[in-house]
Amino acid sequence: MDVFQAIASKRDVRAYAVTPVPPEVEQRILDAGRLAGSARNRQEWQFVVVADKDALAQTVYAPENVRTAALVIAIAGARGFDAGRCAQNMMLAAWDEGVVSCPNGIADAEAAERIVGAEVGVILSFGYPAVPRDPESRSADEWSARAKRKPLDELVRRV
Repeated sequence: MDVFQAIASKRDVRAYAVTPVPPEVEQRILDAGRLAGSARNRQEWQFVVVADKDALAQTVYAPENVRTAALVIAIAGARGFDAGRCAQNMMLAAWDEGVVSCPNGIADAEAAERIVGAEVGVILSFGYPAVPRDPESRSADEWSARAKRKPLDELVRRV
C-alpha cells in the first residue's frame, strides 16, 4: 500500500473480529515499532505483548477496546514523542496488513505499570476489523477529503 494511502485511509477502530493476528503479522508490527527513530537513538522502549487483557483493560478509559482486541501491545519505558513514533509505526504497519488499531488512554498509570512491569507510555489494541475495511476503495485524496479533520488552511501558518 502507498504510504500516503495508508495514512489517509487509516482510522482508529474499536470493533474487532475474533480472528487472531498471525505470529508473522504480530512480528512485523513489533518490528515497525523497533524501527522508529528516538531521541539520540536511545531506544528506551520495550514492547510488551499483553496476555492478561482483562486486567490491563481496567487501566484504560475504554476497557472494551483492550478486552476485545486480538493483540494488545504496551509501549513501556518510552514516553511522549518517542512512544508516539513507535505507536504510529506499529499502527501503520498493522493497517498495511489489514489489521486495525486504536491507541488507548491510560486512566490508572500505576496499575498499568504493575501489570506491564514498567512505566507505560501508550497501550495499543489491534485486531482484524469487525466490519471489513478496504483502503483501496477510495483514492488517498478521497480519504483525506472525507476525514473528520480540520482543513489545512486552519492549521497551517507561514512566518
